Amino acid sequence: MATTQPGRGRLDKRSAILQAAGTVFTEQGFTSASIDAIAQLAGVAKPTVYNHFQDKESLFRTVMREGADRTAARIIAALDTIDDDADLTAELTRVAHQVIECQLSDEGWALQRLLYAEVARFADLYDDVVSQGGVPILNALAGRLARLANRGRLDVDDVMLAAAQFMSLVAGNLPALSALGTRPVPAGELDRAVNAGVRTFLRAFAPART
Repeated sequence: MATTQPGRGRLDKRSAILQAAGTVFTEQGFTSASIDAIAQLAGVAKPTVYNHFQDKESLFRTVMREGADRTAARIIAALDTIDDDADLTAELTRVAHQVIECQLSDEGWALQRLLYAEVARFADLYDDVVSQGGVPILNALAGRLARLANRGRLDVDDVMLAAAQFMSLVAGNLPALSALGTRPVPAGELDRAVNAGVRTFLRAFAPART
């Protein structure tokens, strides 16, 4: 007979509620979304939602923050694969494509569009989500760039600035190219953007030849 671990059912319900809330908020916006609709989609009773989350705003904030955490975790995992000994142009290009694949996820864009739509109502949440998602990514990338600099493969004085510039160069055009994730980006166009970004980055930070 299968047994259920203590607390497992509660975790499963919380996960179902958050997934349903993400869908309902994305489709209807914060104002129009209702706890009734979220509970129905999650397959739980309305009081169960309130047992997990104080109110609709608390649920919305959790959806946004945990979504930012998941996207950041995927990108950091991609950055962790940088090979210090590989051809630098090829390696940065490969990793840039992996980072962009994470950013082009349906969930990532849906939450980003939702955040932009509700920024006037949740200005503090916008700052929190940007910091919560962006800062760990930049810290992780800065660490990888510092490692490459220590091995003499890059010439970088400010690794945090270099990390921000790398992300901007390879992914800064994504919102425009994809219309905030509402249309696919042609592979050739994406390749050109990434290749140009990596080339520009290496022109700025490659060690001077002697």
